[in-house]
Amino acid sequence: QAQLVESGGGLVQAGGSLRLSCATSKLFFAIYAMGWFRQAPGKEREFVAAISYSGGRTYYADSAKGRFTISRDNVKSTVSLQMNSLKPEDTAVYYCAADQVLSRFEEGRANYWGQGTQVTVSS
Repeated sequence: QAQLVESGGGLVQAGGSLRLSCATSKLFFAIYAMGWFRQAPGKEREFVAAISYSGGRTYYADSAKGRFTISRDNVKSTVSLQMNSLKPEDTAVYYCAADQVLSRFEEGRANYWGQGTQVTVSS
């Protein structure tokens, strides 16, 4: 089973930026679409962004469009989420996820999950 390891979370003021990264094995990374979800306290987990295995297609939740950018480095086997103009409502645990079917991310599903990294945006 593939291991997904997130990093880059932390505390930031509203309007600031954070960059999350997720690393996994090279063999796994080459054939899987990757994405990010988040879960705020008392709320259900929600889709944030996803990227195809080639990097050619990306999808974003409406809340992320224009502020977040997902990218992948197929040499380093990492996927990143650059988050700009952060808002207090972006506060959540962010999870890296992987699945062979890209469309599953927008459906809120994925087969493999990381442990999550906390992002806190102060007002």
